[in-house]
Amino acid sequence: MLRYSLLPFSLACLLLTGLAFAGTPAPEGAAAYIISPADGAEVTSPVTVRFGLKGMGVAPAGTEKEMTGHHHLLIDSDSLPDLDMPIPADDNHKHFGGGQTEVSIELAPGSHTLQLLLGDLVHIPHEPPILSDKITITVK
Repeated sequence: MLRYSLLPFSLACLLLTGLAFAGTPAPEGAAAYIISPADGAEVTSPVTVRFGLKGMGVAPAGTEKEMTGHHHLLIDSDSLPDLDMPIPADDNHKHFGGGQTEVSIELAPGSHTLQLLLGDLVHIPHEPPILSDKITITVK
């Protein structure tokens, strides 16, 4: 009896560790960008970050609609996440699956990097990925 209850879990583990997911195609010229703060800005916490997107629309996670996605904010991330997998949700990868286009976040004093990465309905980056330039800000 126990061996049957482990079957779904085992299959899920195999799928998640052995397969990459195909990203949703990105339209030509689509781009994400950070409206504010500006690169090099000195700010106070909480920091309001405004997200921009051109050539596509914003839709909540789980919404299957062509030429849309939702934002993920990468904070102090040294590298991009695996672009063939759903974007992780942790302190360095903030999800805005409700379709939000800005956030007010608490950041400790010091230097921080910010970058946007658009995800499709299941949080997988588009193909090719739609990401902003990485900016650096200083929190006083």
